[in-house]
Amino acid sequence: MYAILDIETTGGAYNEEGITEIAIYRFDGHQVVDQFISLVNPEIPIQPFVAKLTGINNAMLRSAPKFYEVAKRIIEITQDCIIVAHNASFDYRILRTEFKRLGYKFEQKTLCTVELAQELIPDQKSYSLGKLVRALGIPMADRHRASGDAMATVKLFKLLLDKDVEKNILQKYIQTEVIKGMAPKLADIVESLPSATGVYYMHREDGKIIYIGKSKNIRRRVNQHFTGTTNKCKKIQLEVFMVTYEETGSELIALLKESQEIKVNQPIYNRSQRKSIFQWALYAETDAQGYINLKLQKADGRKKEITAFTTFQEGKNALFRISAQYKLCQKLTGIYNTNSHCFQYTIKECNGACMGQESPEVYNQRVMEFINNHQFENKTMVIISRGRNVNERSAVLIENGIYKGYTFYDLNYQIRNIKILKNILIPMQNNRDVRMIIQGQLRKDKHLKMMYF
Repeated sequence: MYAILDIETTGGAYNEEGITEIAIYRFDGHQVVDQFISLVNPEIPIQPFVAKLTGINNAMLRSAPKFYEVAKRIIEITQDCIIVAHNASFDYRILRTEFKRLGYKFEQKTLCTVELAQELIPDQKSYSLGKLVRALGIPMADRHRASGDAMATVKLFKLLLDKDVEKNILQKYIQTEVIKGMAPKLADIVESLPSATGVYYMHREDGKIIYIGKSKNIRRRVNQHFTGTTNKCKKIQLEVFMVTYEETGSELIALLKESQEIKVNQPIYNRSQRKSIFQWALYAETDAQGYINLKLQKADGRKKEITAFTTFQEGKNALFRISAQYKLCQKLTGIYNTNSHCFQYTIKECNGACMGQESPEVYNQRVMEFINNHQFENKTMVIISRGRNVNERSAVLIENGIYKGYTFYDLNYQIRNIKILKNILIPMQNNRDVRMIIQGQLRKDKHLKMMYF
């Protein structure tokens, strides 16, 4: 749990400032679950330049509660939380100073979104909150007021969590939970998970990720791990301390995140998924008559594939659909030649190519239409899908045929402006697996929309 906060002060000498306004959002890593916003009477005058900057003046604060009157609520909302702020050392120092005046020792772990942004979003011109969120296309209201700045920090921190592919933030959070002595039972872990599409991470006590998975129903899938009787399930049940998750809304994003993060984090129980999971591929070969034939074979890195599949059956089913959709002659008989590692074809339906009544040029045009539709070489496009809530969408960027990464966005101008899109993008590796994942989802998911640049 995180307490994301912003504090406005009177200004003045170091450690003599007083709080004029405070906003705290209790954030569970996915959404705000509680909030506290209040003006505070600092009992000392506000510096004129600060009043001009924030719009808060001495008259506004005369009837506001004094710090000791809101101290209990601040302790309650920040309890068991990591304090998160933009320039956290300042806000945390001010808060500790106010509690020290009351004779109370306020101590919490902190995270600074300036430092995180410098690491996860490098090469920005400025890391001030206003300029940074503007560069990221994050809407911001009430600049230099605690509630507006704190909410902008919530949105920024959410983006930083997405960009943290190595999950360093999450692992530090779990180490904090260990210090507090939290060790939930498996049933309690399952109960805390959503029945939503996304990626889940199983952690040991030291925060280390031991397994990463994706599911359309995270709770149900994790429950299967915890009730399974295989050797892997039994080992996971013994070692797991906590399960964290990230909702994606989009199955495409879940698949891409799972593939990438398994390769980056190398969880011990994801051994089989560290290598390429696409063992079967579709190839195009021209026969003696000049007709292009589609063949499903074991993947061969020396040959250029059209698309690939995780299983033999998946490829077979896809080739049936392709043949029917594009009126191609290759209708499978189901006979598999173990010597050539490909199907033997029987001609059942076509537009006359099998009888020589359709020229190779006309027939091959349909084959090339299929190939072009399933490859994105030299294309720059954004694939749009559902997001994590009704107001959000997800986007996958392919630039000049190369997969760049994904993001979530609230406003259309964030994806129509390539510069902003690249700033909020969670960068990903472009490899064979991700290309095949994207091609596979484009075949299967008719709700995906494409926007070309």
